[in-house]
Amino acid sequence: MIRHAQSENNALWARTESSNGRSPDPLLTETGQQQAEHLARYIANHGNGTAVSERGQQHNRDGYHFTHLYTSLMQRAIATGSAIAAQTNLPLVVWEIVHEFGGIYEQDHETDERIGLPGPNRAFFEAHYPQLVLPDSLGDEGWWQRPYEPLEETMIRAKTFLAELQQRHEPVDQVAIITHGGFFTAVVRTLLGFSTLEKREGENRIWLHANNTSITRLDFDDDHVELVYLNRLDHLPTHLIT
Repeated sequence: MIRHAQSENNALWARTESSNGRSPDPLLTETGQQQAEHLARYIANHGNGTAVSERGQQHNRDGYHFTHLYTSLMQRAIATGSAIAAQTNLPLVVWEIVHEFGGIYEQDHETDERIGLPGPNRAFFEAHYPQLVLPDSLGDEGWWQRPYEPLEETMIRAKTFLAELQQRHEPVDQVAIITHGGFFTAVVRTLLGFSTLEKREGENRIWLHANNTSITRLDFDDDHVELVYLNRLDHLPTHLIT
């Protein structure tokens, strides 16, 4: 699971610690574009041709060798995935379910109301991201077309995603998913047995840190899931870490 590169909203929050002025579907910043390029070159070239032990392979010392590349329909994820697709020649396939919690929405900063928006439609994606493999279900209407998604629904979606992942793929597949910090946290919390993203009375809230373009590896076996590493940033120079 790979978090998208720095978006305009990420940069806004870093500057102001506020979402006032946020975009419903932000693009990457210049820093984000540089992060995505570093990530893509690293995935394409790291460790190629290196003979390593099984333990080394577990940490991708011999490279990544992805067989599948997925992205959400949010533009910050698509732009990140597009950089990887260009370097690896993998098709970039949309998997709508891996979008960020909340969906596509605008926020009233006086009332804090979050209002769902339609989101871009098929014609938009075909014009702006012609290399993207779109789902047949995406048509003239926007892809979101729903109210704001609350956190409890994100946890349900994480469970659905994990079930679909194992239905779609064989154990030998090596799958890269360009996703988002909140959804990533929901997936890992689901695997750890937590039922909610919200803080419950008497317990600390656990939020898994995922920097922009960080890589987290999960291995699925017949009887267990192994969290091999979390939030890896070997591909970024220090000045590009956000």
